[in-house]
Amino acid sequence: MAFPELIIFDCDGVLVDSEMIANRLLAKHLTKHGFKITTKGSRNRFIGYSMAKIIAEVREEGVKLPDDFELFLKQSDQTTFAAELKAIPGAFDTLSQLTQNKCVASSGAPDKICKNLTLTNLINFFQPEHLFSAHMVKNSKPAPDLFLHAANHFDIKPKNCLVIEDTTLGIQAGLAANMTVFGFAGGSHCDLAYVQRLNETGVKTIFHHMNELPALIANSAPAV
Repeated sequence: MAFPELIIFDCDGVLVDSEMIANRLLAKHLTKHGFKITTKGSRNRFIGYSMAKIIAEVREEGVKLPDDFELFLKQSDQTTFAAELKAIPGAFDTLSQLTQNKCVASSGAPDKICKNLTLTNLINFFQPEHLFSAHMVKNSKPAPDLFLHAANHFDIKPKNCLVIEDTTLGIQAGLAANMTVFGFAGGSHCDLAYVQRLNETGVKTIFHHMNELPALIANSAPAV
C-alpha cells in the first residue's frame, strides 16, 4: 500500500491560523492575573502545550489562577475567534486533493478542535471520531501518546503514518512515535526565529505553503 496510509494533522497553526490569536488572548488574561507575558513570549513558551500544562506551569511559578481559568478563557474569547479565525491558506484545496486516511490530533480540547474546524469550513473533511485530543491520552506532546492513539484507532502501524506539525513539541512527539514528520511553517506565527527552532528538532522536511503538501507526499517514504 502506498505511503502514507494515514495523515495526522495538528489543528492550530496547521489547518487553522489560530496561534497568534490564541497567544494574544492567553497573554492578556495571564497578565491580568499577575503572570506578565507578551504575545510573542506566550508563543515562544507555550505553543503546542495543552491548557492544563500551561496552567500547571504558571501555578508552579507562584501565580494563583482561578479554578475556572480554562473555562473563562474559552467563554470570553469566543467572539474574537469567530471574528478573526481563518483557515490556513491552501488548507481547503489540499484536503480536497488528499485521498488517504486523515485525522486531526491536537493538544486542544475536543470542543475547541471541532469549533475551530467548523468556523473555517474544514470540519467536513474529517469524521467526528477522527478528531483526537490530548484530553484522550495520559501524556500530552512531546510524548507520542496522542499520535499512537490515532494510529491505533485506524489500525495502522506508526511507520506508515505521516504527521504534519507546526510546533517543536509536536514534531518531537511525531518522531518519538516513529512516524514520518513534516514541519509546517506557514502560519502567521512563524517568523525566521521560529522556523529555526523547528529546524533544531532534526525534522527533515519543513514546508511553508499548504498547497505544497500533495507533491511532498508523492515524493515521501515511510520512517525507517
